[in-house]
Amino acid sequence: MSGCPGAVKCSFRPNRREFLTVGALGVLGVSLADLLVVEAAESKGAAAAKAKSIIHIFLPGGMAQQESFDPKPYAPLEYRGSFGVVNTKIPGVVFCETMPQIAKIADKITVIRSMTHGEAAHERGTHTMFTGYQPSPALVFPSMGSVISHELGPRENLPPYVCIPNEPNPYAGTGYLSSSFGPFSLGADPAGRGFKVRDLSLPQGIGAQRFAERQTMLEAVNAHFAQAEKSDALSAMDTFYQRAYSLISAPKAREAFNIDAEPTQVREAYGMNPAGQRMLLARRLIAAGVRMVTLTYGGWDFHRAIVPATRQEAPALDKAFAALVADLDRTGLLDTTLVMVSSEFGRTPKINGDAGRDHWPRVFSILMAGGGIQRGLVYGSSNATASEPDSDPLTPPDLFATMYHLLGVDYQKKLLAPGNRPIDIVRGGKVRGDLLV
Repeated sequence: MSGCPGAVKCSFRPNRREFLTVGALGVLGVSLADLLVVEAAESKGAAAAKAKSIIHIFLPGGMAQQESFDPKPYAPLEYRGSFGVVNTKIPGVVFCETMPQIAKIADKITVIRSMTHGEAAHERGTHTMFTGYQPSPALVFPSMGSVISHELGPRENLPPYVCIPNEPNPYAGTGYLSSSFGPFSLGADPAGRGFKVRDLSLPQGIGAQRFAERQTMLEAVNAHFAQAEKSDALSAMDTFYQRAYSLISAPKAREAFNIDAEPTQVREAYGMNPAGQRMLLARRLIAAGVRMVTLTYGGWDFHRAIVPATRQEAPALDKAFAALVADLDRTGLLDTTLVMVSSEFGRTPKINGDAGRDHWPRVFSILMAGGGIQRGLVYGSSNATASEPDSDPLTPPDLFATMYHLLGVDYQKKLLAPGNRPIDIVRGGKVRGDLLV
């Protein structure tokens, strides 16, 4: 095993047999080893942060702005959205009729209609919207969740960065950072019957005393290897076990994942489906102390038959997001929780020959709420055909600079990439003050 610089992600990923060699996996599963490792870090800007946490709701495939939050009802017929419109709580602003519940809470959110970048391929657009960087053939950049984990560290014995239900794509991970800062992935969908997060319970036959004995034995083994060789992988494994033991042994931390503790009425208000239960669990985790939750819902790559496909996906998203925002606002968490709904890009201005829309990154819509973001705002605009920004174009670097600023992360700080190269957390971005309270 070769040594790695402290901020460089090592390729070593211990498998189940390797963990058994040190007598550890009788207690824990390999998924935690891959995903839960978190090293404590100090934040210089956290004291000034308006947002304590962030929920990122990602809609993979590329959600159409015309069939959601920028329907263009007065555009020429070939450029209009495919549905009717609904009035919102923001005077004079309409959404697509597929989003009636979100329209009712529009006074609590900001709609950004001028998001823009140049990446029309799914992988490249996803990388851009998870990292704030255009893809590079030489380097994979860390996701926002991993940067937050690196800069702010854990709270309340909980992992700082959680993905629901799993790490959704390669760009939601640590990039060039150490594997210590990767996300904890649930491994199961909270909407599923009998949902249970893997690795959070002691295996059958392992009592508290035996659990403690194994921890002691593991500490001795770790000390031996630490003397023999130092590397990122060894440090990451040691940090993993410390965090994993804390998580398993702390009832409060385990309870954060217990969605069954929610009243049936609350679960039904969000929707008994993947969108609803994922957003409800995200709210529980944020309330308990997790710094960032990334969740995905649906598949929005509607190259054909966009009308029936949108009718299938939109209602659950509409209900769940409206319930989430209302719930956060009712409990006072919205003021300190930044929420974002995004996709890798939007869709083409005109319907294609298959009654669908193709990829279009030049302008699309996202939603933001809470954590220092203005309420009841439409930020920026697209032109009459929803093909270009017409005012206040928002780029990924500016978006990420603004979010990091709200979270108390110094976005101008440099992190160390392979070869000890200093890389800006955000390159070329600036805070958009007109989005902020």
